[in-house]
Amino acid sequence: MKRGNEFLVGLVLLLAIAAVVGGALWLSEANIGKRETVHVARFRTVGGLTPGAPVTYRGVRVGRVEAIRLADLFVEADLKIYTGVDLPARPAVIAASQSLFGEWAATIVPRDQPQDDPNVRLMLDETARPGGDRWPGATLPDVGQLTAQAGRIATDIAAVAARVQSTFDSSAVTELRQSIKDFGAITNQLVRFTQSQTSRLNQVTGNVERTSEAVLGASQHLDATLARVDSATAGGQLQAILDNAAAGSGDLRQASADLRDILSKVRAEDQSIVRSLIAVDSVLTGIQAGQGTLGLLAKNPALHNEAVETMQEMRRLIADIQANPRKYFKFSVF
Repeated sequence: MKRGNEFLVGLVLLLAIAAVVGGALWLSEANIGKRETVHVARFRTVGGLTPGAPVTYRGVRVGRVEAIRLADLFVEADLKIYTGVDLPARPAVIAASQSLFGEWAATIVPRDQPQDDPNVRLMLDETARPGGDRWPGATLPDVGQLTAQAGRIATDIAAVAARVQSTFDSSAVTELRQSIKDFGAITNQLVRFTQSQTSRLNQVTGNVERTSEAVLGASQHLDATLARVDSATAGGQLQAILDNAAAGSGDLRQASADLRDILSKVRAEDQSIVRSLIAVDSVLTGIQAGQGTLGLLAKNPALHNEAVETMQEMRRLIADIQANPRKYFKFSVF
């Protein structure tokens, strides 16, 4: 009977030990009998990540954190990954908090997958810069840091709200209302000014359109003139005009040369001309003084009358000869 009790107690102890070991293995999600591959991830800081933390990919546990150590300016973590897991071609690791109780995990993500958080992109680029076979890693802030940051933000919001409350008292509200009314009045004035300027702008636009039409007409006339010039040039008319102008210029130059010759000859004979003019002047002076035959005719009326009568008699004689030629001439044959 005593041996039976001892055997029962030992069996209970063995079952309890087996249950504890099985529970520990179940809680640690250990995969007994599976082979694992070690990969090294590089971080600037690992936050709350500790050895034994799970490694997940697409939400599925694919390994665990084996060890964490310092490596110069970075922190390296050994990740044991189950053999046979189809990892991305360029993997990266993000360490983040998994729950409010401080549990951390390392999540594998494709390096080519764009990250929304600029801080994550910056950390991945920084840890990938040294190169090698290390996976680049980034660390997200934990819940405590986020809570502290949220607390500071809430404190700042409360301070701003208190300042706003102290600033916007009844007088401030009244001034704000008056400012809004003044702004409305200014807006109305601006609308009226805009409408008046719009009418003026329409007038200016009409003037510009008319000016454009005039310029267009002038351009058309200029095109027609150029076309005429081009046709005249092509037909040789313009060349003929230029040739005629050149010939006229030559004739004008020749006439100018002839005129210069005449003037030079006149200047050479100026003394003879002066003497002739003096002689003519002396003759005219004598005639005016009644000297000579012309002077007597000019001064003596009797001589003038006789000369007139003599001319009249000569006309009557010529007329009579024409009327009666036989009276004055006789002709005979044999």
